[in-house]
Amino acid sequence: MEKNNNLKLENQICFPLYACSKEIIKRYKPFLDEIDLTYTQYITMMVLWDKEKINIKELGEYLFLDSGTLTPLLKKLESKGYIQRQRSIEDERNVIITITKLGIDLQNKAENIPLQMGQCIKIEKEDAIQLYRILYKILEQMKD
Repeated sequence: MEKNNNLKLENQICFPLYACSKEIIKRYKPFLDEIDLTYTQYITMMVLWDKEKINIKELGEYLFLDSGTLTPLLKKLESKGYIQRQRSIEDERNVIITITKLGIDLQNKAENIPLQMGQCIKIEKEDAIQLYRILYKILEQMKD
């Protein structure tokens, strides 16, 4: 049987991206367990720590997540007291997410996580910068 090199796993750029993502998120887990967040909840809170108030559509664009994924995640964060969701007065179809005092306080508990992760992933700073640029270039090209 003739082998199709296009279908070899080692020839797929998507596989090392997938595997690295999965492994990095696995390394985040013990740190995030300490503050009772999943990785997706954590990156959502990172946006809110920065923006403090954002509509769900913009949040989805930042995180590359659709509203079907965001809605249950935001409900969970709201039940923990970290955010509030409310419909916009101007347009009721628009849901505004606002960080609460408890959510702001959570930032202090999370501030060492990036440093802790830096200890888990041994990569030269220049390589990390280059990888970051390449990944964001790919993400930009994939936007609709």
